[in-house]
Amino acid sequence: MTSLVRSVGTIGGLTAISRVFGFVRDMLLARVLGAGLAADAWQLAFTLPNTFRRLFAEGAFSVAFVPMYSRALHGDGGEEGADRFAGDVLSVFVWVLLAFSAVCMIVMPGIVWLLAREYGEVPGKFELSVELSRMTFPYLALVSLVAMLSGVLNARSRFGPGAFAPVFLNIVMIGGILVGWYLRGDDGSDSVVAWALAISLSLSGVVQLAYMSWSARRAGVRLAIRRPRFTPEVKRLGMLILPATFGAGIYQISQLVDTFFATSLPQGSLTLLKLADRLNQMPLGIFGIALGTAILPMLARHIQQDNKAEAQRLQGNAVEIGTLLTLPAAVALAICAPAFVTAFFVGGKMTLADGAVMANIVVALVCGLPAYVLVKVFQPAFFSREDTRTPVLVAAGALTVNIALNFYVVPRYGIVGLAAATAVTATLNVLTLYIVLQMRGWFRLTGKLAGKIARQLLATAVMAAFLWWLMPLLGDRYGGSVLERVWSLGALVAGGGAVFFAAAFVLGALDKDLLAQLRRRRPAQPVDLSE
Repeated sequence: MTSLVRSVGTIGGLTAISRVFGFVRDMLLARVLGAGLAADAWQLAFTLPNTFRRLFAEGAFSVAFVPMYSRALHGDGGEEGADRFAGDVLSVFVWVLLAFSAVCMIVMPGIVWLLAREYGEVPGKFELSVELSRMTFPYLALVSLVAMLSGVLNARSRFGPGAFAPVFLNIVMIGGILVGWYLRGDDGSDSVVAWALAISLSLSGVVQLAYMSWSARRAGVRLAIRRPRFTPEVKRLGMLILPATFGAGIYQISQLVDTFFATSLPQGSLTLLKLADRLNQMPLGIFGIALGTAILPMLARHIQQDNKAEAQRLQGNAVEIGTLLTLPAAVALAICAPAFVTAFFVGGKMTLADGAVMANIVVALVCGLPAYVLVKVFQPAFFSREDTRTPVLVAAGALTVNIALNFYVVPRYGIVGLAAATAVTATLNVLTLYIVLQMRGWFRLTGKLAGKIARQLLATAVMAAFLWWLMPLLGDRYGGSVLERVWSLGALVAGGGAVFFAAAFVLGALDKDLLAQLRRRRPAQPVDLSE
C-alpha cells in the first residue's frame, strides 16, 4: 500500500491546491455574475469543452493510452520505443483535435440548440451562448494535448506536473473574472465578464500546454510531430478509444444529459447546478481522480505480470482508502450544505434564495459521492486488461436509467430531482461494475475489507451526530463577515474531522499500516512504483 498511498498523496495534494484556486474562482464568479442570463450562457460555454475534455482526453484516451504506453515503456524498446509510440499517436491526435474543434465551432449554433433550445426564448441568451462557446472551444484541443503529456509522465511515475497544471487554469481564469469585473464597472453588462472568462479559458490552455511541454522535456521525454502514420499500435489505440469513450465517460455524458434538462428549467438553474457540483467535485477531484490516476499504471503492470494477488490487494487498498475519505465527506457535506453554500457563494449578485436552492442540490449530489469515487477504482480493472466493452454496456444501462429518471423527476422536483437522479444512476453504475468484477474473479470484497467499511460507516454516524448538533449553534455566522465565515466553517471541518478520526481509531476503522505509512510520508518524497 505504500506506493499507492504516496502516489495518491502526491496527486491528491496538488489537486487540492487546484481545487482551492477553483473555489476562489467560483466564489468570485457567483458574486460577480450571480445566477442570471450571462451566468447561464457562460456555464454552457464552459461545460462544452470541459465535458469533451473529460470524455475524450482524460477519459477514453487516457485509459487506453496509458496502459499501452506503460507496456511499451517496460518492454524491449524501453523509453525510446515508448516515445516513438507516443510520437506516432501525437502526430495523428493533433490533427484529429484540430479538425474536431474546427467542425464544432462551425456548427456551434446547432450544438447549443440541441443542449439548450429553450435559451432562444430569452432575448440574447442563445446568441451569447453560441459566441462564448466558440471562444472557449479551442481550449479542448490545447488541454487534450496537456492530458496526453500528463499520461506519458504518469506512466513514468511523475504525477506532479499533470496534477499541478490545472492550477494555471484557475489562476488565469481568476484574472479573467477580475478584468471583466473592472471593465464592466457598476452599470455595465454582465456579458463583458462572460467574454473575459471565455478568453481567459482558452489562454489558460496555452499556459498549461507550455508548462507540460517543459515538464516533459525535463523528464527526458522526446516527442515529435511527424507525418501522420496509422501504425498497428495507433490503430489498436483507436479501436480501444471508441468504446472507452462511453465506458470511461458515463459521468461526463450524464453531465451533458443534465445540462440538457437543466436548461429547460427556470433561468439560473444551470448555474446553481454547476456551482453546487463544485462542492461535490472537491472530494471527488482530490480522492477519486488521484486514486484512478495512481492505480491504472500500477494495476496494468501487475496484470501484465499475471500477478493476481497483487492486483486484488491493490484494488482492495484503493477501495479502503476511497471509502475512508468519501463516506465522511459525503455525510458532512450533506449535513453542512447550507453552511458551505452560504459561506462560499452567497453575496453580491448571488442571493440567499439562490443559496437555499443550491444547498438542496448539494445534498442530492453528494449522495452519489462514494459511487463517483469507486467508479474511478473499478474501471481501471477493466481498462488495464484492455476490456473496454464491459464498461460500455454497464454505462449504457446506467445512462438509460438516468434519462428515464430525469423525464420523471425533473417536471416534479426541478433541479434538485435532476441532481438526485444523477446520484442514483452513479450508484447503479458502480454496483454493476463490482458485480461483474466479482463474477469474473478480478476483484472481490473480502470479509476484512467489508469489516473496515462497516466500521467506517459507524464512525461516520458518530461524526454526523456531532455535526447535526453543532450546525445550528453557529447560526448566522456562516453569512457574517469574512472572519466569521472562516472560523465557523473551520469549526465544522476541524470538529467533524476530529470526531470522525477519533471514532474511526476507537472502532478500528483505520488500518494501522496505512497510518504508519501516512506518518512516514514526506511531501518532497519521490513517488516510487517499484515497491
